[in-house]
Amino acid sequence: MPDSSPLVLLTGATGYVGGRPLPALEAHRFRVRCLVRRPDAFRHQAGPATEVVVADLLDRSSLDVPLHGVDAAFYLVHSMGSSGSFEDADRQAARNFGAAAKASGVSRIIYLGGLGSTDEALSHICAAATRSVTSCARPASRCSSFAPQSSLAPAASRSR
Repeated sequence: MPDSSPLVLLTGATGYVGGRPLPALEAHRFRVRCLVRRPDAFRHQAGPATEVVVADLLDRSSLDVPLHGVDAAFYLVHSMGSSGSFEDADRQAARNFGAAAKASGVSRIIYLGGLGSTDEALSHICAAATRSVTSCARPASRCSSFAPQSSLAPAASRSR
């Protein structure tokens, strides 16, 4: 695979939703790096060209190396399985990821919020997590939905 193709980081690849983009990304010949906590439980799911890196979204210092050189990152994780307050863990993970992505120069984050509700308290939590992740993007960047055939080039470099 050519080194000039975009490098895409996929988080949440061990989960139901996060694992769905992996075959499409691999088929469209993106360079793919999957961020996981337990690589032994995941390695068989990834193709031979896919890089698997170990990190924990709740440990900010573990994110710099996995995000190095990444053009676009899929943030498809949640902290519902964590001990303690899942909302606090979700928010901290999003903040850590956003800060590390910004420091690494990631130009695009594709974020999927897993919660939705008309309940004001829950909506507040979702909004806070979204702000934490998306605030890392450089001004020319945008959050976007996944479309494998679309360019992952920074939004400012694409014609509108």
